[in-house]
Order: sequence, then C-alpha cells, then structure tokens
Amino acid sequence: MDCRFETAETRRNKCAACYRQFNKVEHLVDHMKISYHSAHEPTCGICRKHCRSFESLREHLIGPLPKQECREIFANRGCKFCLKVLDSPNSRRIHQQKCQLSGLSGICGRFSNLGIRDNLSIGGGRGPQAVALACKMVGGGSDGSLDLCARVCLIDEYENIIFHSYVIPPIPVTNYRYETTGIRHEYLRDAMPLKVVQRKIQDFLCNGEPIWTIRSRGGKARILVGHGLDHDLASLQIEYPTPKIRDTAKYPPLMKTSKLSNSLKYLTQTYLGYDIQTGIQDPYDDCVAAMRLYMRMRTQNHRIEDYPLASDAQNRNNFASWRQNELERMSPEQMLDISRSDYYCWCMDP
Repeated sequence: MDCRFETAETRRNKCAACYRQFNKVEHLVDHMKISYHSAHEPTCGICRKHCRSFESLREHLIGPLPKQECREIFANRGCKFCLKVLDSPNSRRIHQQKCQLSGLSGICGRFSNLGIRDNLSIGGGRGPQAVALACKMVGGGSDGSLDLCARVCLIDEYENIIFHSYVIPPIPVTNYRYETTGIRHEYLRDAMPLKVVQRKIQDFLCNGEPIWTIRSRGGKARILVGHGLDHDLASLQIEYPTPKIRDTAKYPPLMKTSKLSNSLKYLTQTYLGYDIQTGIQDPYDDCVAAMRLYMRMRTQNHRIEDYPLASDAQNRNNFASWRQNELERMSPEQMLDISRSDYYCWCMDP
C-alpha cells in the first residue's frame, strides 16, 4: 500500500518491522508473538524494513521483484556484498573494495600439505577465542559412500593455522576422492590416528574447562566456527556444547528464505566476493571462509540489550496471552520495542 494513502487505522495495524499490513490489531499482535522481530534482523538501509535473512534482504533490494525506490538507491550507493547503503557512489566504491575479500589466503594454506602442524595449547590468551575447523572426507564402505575424516585443519581468528593433520580413519578407505580431496594412500601412511586427533582437538576446544560446565557465556572454552559442523564433529567423534558452536550453515541470517542452508561456496562468493572449492579442495580455505563470515556477522553494529533473547526469563511474558488487551493498545513501534530475537546473534560474542 502506498504510504501516501495510508490512514491512521491502517498504520495502526501495520507491523513496524516487516511492514506487513493486517486488518485488525489483534492479528498484528498474533503476528508479533511468532515473528520474533528484533534489532538483530538484517535491515534495509533505505526503508528500514526488517528481513529474516540476508537472502530476504537481497531479494528486497535487487531480487526479481524489489521495492523500486530501494532498488534505485541501492544501485547507486549499495554494497553488493554486505548490503550496506553508503552516503555516496564514491563512498560505495571505496567501501566495496574493502568489503570484497581475496581468496589468496588459500595459497598460504597449501603449505599445510607439508605435514602435521600442531600449535595447540591449553589456557592463556584473552577470553574465549574463536577458532574455525574444517575436515576433508574420503570414502569408506563397499561403495565408498561413507564419509571418513582424512584431513583436518584448525585456524585462529587471524587465519593462522594452529593445527593441521592427515587422519587415519577408523575403517579402511575404499575411495580417496582424489579429484576433490587431493589425498593419496601414502599421505595417510604416517598420519595421526583418529583417537589422537580427537583428544587433541577436544582438549584444545575445552581449554582446561570440564565439558559439562561449559556455558554460552563466560568461561575459558573456545568458540568453534565452521560450516556443517555437525558432520565434521561426528566424523571426528567429538562432542561439543551447542552454545559454543557458530555454524554458518545454521545461522538464520545466512540461510535461504526457505530456511534451508546455503553452501559455503555460495556464501563465500556472495558475501565475501571470491571463489572456493574449485578443483582440489583445501580445508584451510574452508576454515578461512567460515571464519571471515563469522567475523563479518560478529562485527554487525546492533542495539545493545540487557536481555536480547525471547527465551530469556525477563522476556517470556512480553507477549503473554493475559496481556492481550494491553498489547492491543500499544502502537506497532511499542510492540517492536519489546519484541526479542529467537536466535543468538553473533554480534553478542566478546
């Protein structure tokens, strides 16, 4: 609906976040109860519309059916990688040159082929540092379809390799998948046994803290970054608490509008501006891409809230049914002000 023809009543029933229009105020209240709009959602820098994901925001700005006014401004002043809107075309040009990252780091990663690199250490350093993990799988079983970890890499926030090793799988390898892994039989001859790799990485991640005491905030345990970490951790037979995992395959702002995961290859190309996973793949490249995506999400500048999650005890009654009459008297902006996110935003990491 054109805002020039909006009445006070239609504005009264319009969501202040996604701008969805409702016929009755009680329908707007019901929408706010299940939408979990918050300051942590990707937001259009032009019309301030909240979107559930960056893919949704991208469609709003440059998709098949974009909002025309936003599309025209974004075409002149918007960064196609981070989707920010700058003050001028020249500012956009300068910003976008910095925003588009280079894949040259993968060249450094090739040195991991030289063999084992083990710089894991327990304790020390500032609070819970973030590290990124990636594995490369060979095939096991009669048809080679079972994924077995044969190579693992771990890097720090500055993209330095802190652990790299080939891994002896627990069962015989029947398909080395050389075209994508670059792994040959002789590389695994003197590799680390899986149990040794598992223990080293588990101890490093926990950083001296018993795994059953690890909580989402505080403590010494490290933040683990990656893409599809469920698969990687299962292949390493490692358990790690969910509150310390930052998985770019499951982070709502980085998912498809259908709520399915994007591939790491797509996310890197679209949001970082370079290609990975072409030809023989290096786990270092995957670590770097996941860490860069994480750091970009972590440095988002969002409003600071004492209790940012809808699941926080202080927010559980924000949209309680017994408050229905009170909620219906609120303005859309007031309802948005008490609405909280249903996911943990990485901008809250230390």
